[in-house]
Amino acid sequence: MGQATGYFTHKECWRHEMGAGHPECPARLDAIEDRLRATGLGDVLDRREATAAALADLELAHGRMHLAALRGLSDNLRDEIAAGGPTHAQVDPDTSINVHSWDAILMAAGAAIDATDAVMAGELANAFCAVRPPGHHATRNQAMGFCFVNNVAVAAKYALERHGLKRVAIVDFDVHHGNGTEDIVAGDERILMCSFYQHPFYPPWDHSSAPNLVNLPVPAYTRGMDIRELVDMMWLPRLEAHKPQMIFISAGFDGHREDDMGQLGLVESDYVWITDRLVDIARRHAKGRIVSCLEGGYDLSSLSRSVEAHIRALAGL
Repeated sequence: MGQATGYFTHKECWRHEMGAGHPECPARLDAIEDRLRATGLGDVLDRREATAAALADLELAHGRMHLAALRGLSDNLRDEIAAGGPTHAQVDPDTSINVHSWDAILMAAGAAIDATDAVMAGELANAFCAVRPPGHHATRNQAMGFCFVNNVAVAAKYALERHGLKRVAIVDFDVHHGNGTEDIVAGDERILMCSFYQHPFYPPWDHSSAPNLVNLPVPAYTRGMDIRELVDMMWLPRLEAHKPQMIFISAGFDGHREDDMGQLGLVESDYVWITDRLVDIARRHAKGRIVSCLEGGYDLSSLSRSVEAHIRALAGL
């Protein structure tokens, strides 16, 4: 059993960008790398370079036409730019693609798949994927909310279909509702999805009442202790009953009280507490197997500190 915590990323994840001043920017990954270097945490992780996801694996969670459209948008920009045209193609009012986006999309999903393979093989105890673009708003057939392909949903389906697992869990603690993940997994009883998120907030989405979803919408200004109580009462019994053979985390850190993208009041110790609970469940039911993927988190200081805290908890440090 590999005892190290893996850290997956790829330089292509830096090359996707959506224009000057956009909060979902390459500097997010720089901030995380700087923090790992400054604290020495980077030295104890098993660092690995992601490989590109195969289209057949992306199609476990997405429609073929959706993927072809994304690739086409990114590819067509080369000709547009050569002709003096725009450098970005808009997908929705706050989400756009540049010429590098398709490669970044493949590497972000590829990191989640590679991490799943390495953890399943016992090479790693668990893993964190420092990737962008994020994924949890991407539905089966629609890109939105900074997201194009749903990295965690792809990896969860991959674990079921390619590794033959019978039950997995997805846990989403981003400040925003993982509507895309819900769209892809609702009704699939092999997958239990647990999430909390600020409500009402982005996205305006009718929350599914499928029995495999544990949705915890909370009002703005909810503090960490209240979140912990909800997790204790609502998530943990369902996770215990589901007995997941692997846990996937949509790790968004924009619920931090310093992040003005949302209005929740979480701090680093709350992310540690949640991660510790998940590590505990994974140890009991999943041989410790966890793959966590970066979602939101836009205040660079609180993002980097929270990711460090989350990874330390995964690594048992």
